[in-house]
Amino acid sequence: MNRTIAYITFRGMLGRRRALLLFALPALLLVLAVTLRATGNNDLDISTVVLQRFALGTVLPLLGLIAGTGVIGPEIDDGQIMYILTKPISRSVIITTKLAVAIALIIGFGVIPTLVAGLILTGTLAQLAVAFAVAVLVGGTAYCAVFVALAVYSRFAVTIGLMYALIWESLIGNFAPGAKNLSIQQWSLAIAKSLTSATAVKADISLGAAVVLLIIVSAGGTLLATTRLRTLSVTSAD
Repeated sequence: MNRTIAYITFRGMLGRRRALLLFALPALLLVLAVTLRATGNNDLDISTVVLQRFALGTVLPLLGLIAGTGVIGPEIDDGQIMYILTKPISRSVIITTKLAVAIALIIGFGVIPTLVAGLILTGTLAQLAVAFAVAVLVGGTAYCAVFVALAVYSRFAVTIGLMYALIWESLIGNFAPGAKNLSIQQWSLAIAKSLTSATAVKADISLGAAVVLLIIVSAGGTLLATTRLRTLSVTSAD
């Protein structure tokens, strides 16, 4: 990991307009949790629905898209990445640094707010808050790897990623039986299910398969992004 690249990337992410979305999404989750707790609508089943469908099913994919594409996509689009490529830094270090920043953003704006929202809703009951916080972490890592790779391969990464998050993950992946086996959200849900005793948490894929698929996708996305970055020519900035 390169500290200079990490610092520049953090500064760029938190200084752009997209940073507003990074703050807005978890803020909505926390406001929803506080509202449900204040009105007494925070039983275990309702809390599970909120954490599963909103935190894991809506906030996480969008955060993954913003963080994953944002840490490298804009630099490729405006040619700034070429400055980094001229330095004696391996492509794998560049990608792993970018990915580490994206995951750190997921932790700050996804994992921690999910944990806090869960504690507001149910406290430590059934370990629901911790279960979904861990699910957001592992799922967010996979999302970031996929979206970083997508940003390196395509200038339309945000559009493609948005279609994937909204159409595949939120619609097809939730309702089509076969598609559920190819959904990062469903794999993450299997992780959550293994960590909580709440019966409302149900997954359509086994824990073992979910862990293997999450590792494959995370490692595969990182490898693809690194391979693609190695093919970028420094002279292409012209």
